[in-house]
Amino acid sequence: MAKEKKNPTKKLLIFAGIFIAVFGIGAVIANSMGWIGGGDEGKTVETAEAKYKTITQVVSASGKIQPEVEIIIRPDVSGEIIQLNVREGDYVQKGDLLLRIRPEIYQARIDEINASLLTQKAREQQAKAGLIEAESAFKRQEKLYNRDLISESAYIQAKTEYESQQANYEATKYQVQSVEAQLQQAREELQKTIVRAPKDGTVSKLAVEQGERVLGSQQVAGTEMMRIADMNQMEVMVEVNENDIVNVSMGDTANIQVDAYPERTFKGVVTEIANSAMIGGEGTSEQVTNYEVKIRVTTPHNLDMAAAELRKEPGREMSGDPFSPNFKPGMSGTVDIQSETVEQVVAIPIQAVTVRDFSESQQRGSSVKKDSATSDTLQADEQSIIPKEDLRKVVFVVKDGKAIRHEVKTGISDNTHIQILSGVENGDEIVIGSYRVLSKELTDGDPVRVNNNAFGGFASNN
Repeated sequence: MAKEKKNPTKKLLIFAGIFIAVFGIGAVIANSMGWIGGGDEGKTVETAEAKYKTITQVVSASGKIQPEVEIIIRPDVSGEIIQLNVREGDYVQKGDLLLRIRPEIYQARIDEINASLLTQKAREQQAKAGLIEAESAFKRQEKLYNRDLISESAYIQAKTEYESQQANYEATKYQVQSVEAQLQQAREELQKTIVRAPKDGTVSKLAVEQGERVLGSQQVAGTEMMRIADMNQMEVMVEVNENDIVNVSMGDTANIQVDAYPERTFKGVVTEIANSAMIGGEGTSEQVTNYEVKIRVTTPHNLDMAAAELRKEPGREMSGDPFSPNFKPGMSGTVDIQSETVEQVVAIPIQAVTVRDFSESQQRGSSVKKDSATSDTLQADEQSIIPKEDLRKVVFVVKDGKAIRHEVKTGISDNTHIQILSGVENGDEIVIGSYRVLSKELTDGDPVRVNNNAFGGFASNN
């Protein structure tokens, strides 16, 4: 009887064990398939809302501040500087004496040429006297020849002598003119030992000192002695990359940040765009092609001291900014050229736009065909079925807890947002982070969990 009672208990235990095992396996499978346990689990993402926004496309570049007009003063004659009347930073007016070069050698040259001129004039008078005498003799011989009183050879000799004296006299006149021209040139060289300001401006650079020797030449550039610049109108010379230069146009406005004034932003306008490229590292893997762009500073600057003092007087009210910066040539600055603006367009943060290869989905869709083929057919099919790389811009829109991939067309962008031409509507919830999930892991239809605080406020305010 005891043995008969034990059998039902044993069977019950066996059935219970089998049931627990089957239940456990089913739970594991259901959990792995997402049917139970963690059905709400998914990739944690951060989102932002697509909104209407005004976007200004910006081209950024760095460069140096320089005067719009700067004249390099070089000597036309060589010699020692014996008088220097200016210092760097001095303001000069047109015609002011800048410096003198030792004139003695040029004065001596004038004296020498004057002596040569007197000699040539004496020869001219001598030749003139000879011509008069030869002319008189020729006329006498001509009368005698007409009366058949002298031979033809005597007549020809007199005529030849007269013509020779005529040529000699003409030659001496030309020699006098040549020496007079040399004298005029020597006098001009003497005048060039005195260097005067060609226009109003500030001595922005002084490269010589009194007592130095300078080289002057009409054929090649002489020694750079100084520069005179109009400091009232400054500009920023920047180099813009070839990829961005197509977006820059004459008259574009710009914001200028100068390192010397870190808390201020100045206004500017594009006044010149170079047509010739500046190529760095040519022929190497680091070759860079840039174009020079000049931006005029339109914010008032480098005002004279009198105006600056008037601004400081108590009780005096003056329009405009009471602060006037003093820009100096060579200061470093950065410009943001506002090349294009679109108003009230659908925009999303730049980081939301990523790239996906659309050929991968086509490849997965064709894998069924390859499963039923022979090994020889597989190799041929792989070459014909696998498409080429098909990269497209996409964003992921969150709908019903899933990330839906949308192909998009984009327009211009600023530093934070990008214009969406198609693929996204105003108000759509767009995945913007994290970078690793968005750029590599997230696929079409993946379940997601939105946590906009997970990455430290990664989103930008729309």
